[in-house]
Amino acid sequence: MKVLYCTSEALPFIATGGLADVAGSLPQALRQRLIGCRVVLPLYEDIPQEMRDQMTFLTSLSVPVAWRRQYCGIFEAKVGGVIYYFIDNQYYFKRSGIYGHYDDAERFAFFSRAIIEMLPYIDFQPDVLHCNDWQTALVPIYFRLFYAHNDFYRNMKTLITIHNIQYQGKYGLELVNDVLGIPASEVALLEYDKCVNLLKGAIECANRVSTVSPTYAQEILNPWFSHGLDNILSQRSWKLSGILNGIDVKNYDPATDPNLYEPFSVDDLSGKAVNKQKLQERLGLAQDPDVPLIGMVTRLVAHKGLDLVKESLDRLMWESNVQFVILGSGDWEYECFFREMQDKYPGRLVACHGFVPELSRKIYAGSDIFLMPSKSEPCGLSQMIALRYGTIPVVRETGGLKDSITDSGNGEGNGFTFQSYHSGDMIHAVHRALEGYSHPEGWEILVKRAMKSDNSWGRSAKQYIQLYKDMMKE
Repeated sequence: MKVLYCTSEALPFIATGGLADVAGSLPQALRQRLIGCRVVLPLYEDIPQEMRDQMTFLTSLSVPVAWRRQYCGIFEAKVGGVIYYFIDNQYYFKRSGIYGHYDDAERFAFFSRAIIEMLPYIDFQPDVLHCNDWQTALVPIYFRLFYAHNDFYRNMKTLITIHNIQYQGKYGLELVNDVLGIPASEVALLEYDKCVNLLKGAIECANRVSTVSPTYAQEILNPWFSHGLDNILSQRSWKLSGILNGIDVKNYDPATDPNLYEPFSVDDLSGKAVNKQKLQERLGLAQDPDVPLIGMVTRLVAHKGLDLVKESLDRLMWESNVQFVILGSGDWEYECFFREMQDKYPGRLVACHGFVPELSRKIYAGSDIFLMPSKSEPCGLSQMIALRYGTIPVVRETGGLKDSITDSGNGEGNGFTFQSYHSGDMIHAVHRALEGYSHPEGWEILVKRAMKSDNSWGRSAKQYIQLYKDMMKE
């Protein structure tokens, strides 16, 4: 079976979020299971030169963009056994930043059309075009309208994976003909709530729709989570399935991670204590092994549950002898709040602004408890990384958090959970974790159970392969 993984970003080439992690890991896991998976993404200006030096020019073609045609160059590189294709057009992609441009609709319309147009030129006939988020949502739409009955494409299937339903690709209806090149007779495929909605069109046109966790697949049928798409998803619920993302367990391995102060493993936890002590030293916290250290690595935005933290952090610091560290950047409101709290609790609370990859690893490894009280979380990777580094997650039961973290209250779980979006419930879950920490023997058992949790891409890849097979039977 052959798959073309269509994505707007992918590690190790370029990344802004979790999609790049998935696009850098899932194709490799599929290849290891004898699925011929290749990846295609734009050739952005921001891709580092050392990565560009690994690329080979294959061919060029002319791609239709509404009423005009645009140059498209195809480059190829191979990393980790996976072939990557890069769509080149300097007008669309030779600029700083990959999103947020005034003509993003046209840029990704070109990219989506180029993906399909290039296939005969590179002599690759995938069984499945696996698309991701609104940036490639036009692939199943264009495929259905212009290519599905062409002999070369006749047996191909399309899958759209929704990583975050909040981002849908909404534009004015005036773009339909002049920019997107969709015939007036087919406008209904994209029209939703009096505008163009690219993700809605993909849900209509793709053979299947998936999300990045089973719980999120159910949640987005609810108006509270769906950002307006619950009606169309409910009508097409037979297409919908959820597959939990994984993490790269080789990259996130405390036994080999060069970012850590000291390696450790489930069989020898002594290095974790060293990482905690060194992290405390670096951050200016009291170097006390008995004081529990709570960590957060997150974007400072509302849906990450920071309102709950803002409501209750004073109470937590007053009631409990804890240390707290947060790493992240985002909304000015939260950045100011955590700076104020750092001033209020010197030597106990540290706010590190920005995103420092090596420091994030040290926080994962050196913390005792990892707090993730998200209002919504399609999948989440941080809780899985925390497990891998023996740091016990405290999470709200939503999306992938619910699917990956089970409460240890019955002696079986790998973390602590709470259900309602309420600061009192979050604090209660944190207090339960602190009570567990106060019993070292039981806590070590929990840490080892957490580190043994299987969040590898192998599990996810098997489920995707089954989904691909089911699509091919239709």
